Amino acid sequence: MPKIKRCQWVKNLAPDNIEIKYHDEEWGVPVHDDQKIFEMLTLEMFQAGLSWQTILVKRANFQKAFNNFDYHEIASFDQAKIDKLMQDAGIVRNRQKITAAINNAKQFLQIQKEFKSFDNYIWHFTNYQTIDHQIDVNNPVPAKDELSIKISNDLKKRGFKFVGPVIVYSFIQSIGIINDHEVSCDFHDSTTQD
Repeated sequence: MPKIKRCQWVKNLAPDNIEIKYHDEEWGVPVHDDQKIFEMLTLEMFQAGLSWQTILVKRANFQKAFNNFDYHEIASFDQAKIDKLMQDAGIVRNRQKITAAINNAKQFLQIQKEFKSFDNYIWHFTNYQTIDHQIDVNNPVPAKDELSIKISNDLKKRGFKFVGPVIVYSFIQSIGIINDHEVSCDFHDSTTQD
């Protein structure tokens, strides 16, 4: 059986590492379900300043604490819920990020009203197409790009928090708007638009 070729960022990880499963099954795969999109936006926001592995390890706890990322429910979280979340050792206990998630759920609902879905909003930036950056040793993955800056600025104007261009870049990678699998990676071509 031939060895699976993966992107450099997961190449040296142990076979049972949670990031390998994420790389192989989710990263760069186009997502069009609003609840899943909100989950990825929220997880990427919580990841700021931490490792992605830390977030993936806590992902099930986040799903439980944030009502499976039901943005309708999250938008109505009150101070008592914030206090409860601040006591939950299973998630990242950062008050600013928790309140940002609640704020972002409210703004998410506003975008849905305007665009019929958040999916329509976020994918319209690329004309509903995945951008393939053709990543290789001579063309490494950037931390941000013009697209992430444009989306970041628009989200901020709409009242979103913790949506700087680096966070947005990771977010749009995670939902397949950008395919940054290396061209030599066996999963490069499996992330095409559906």
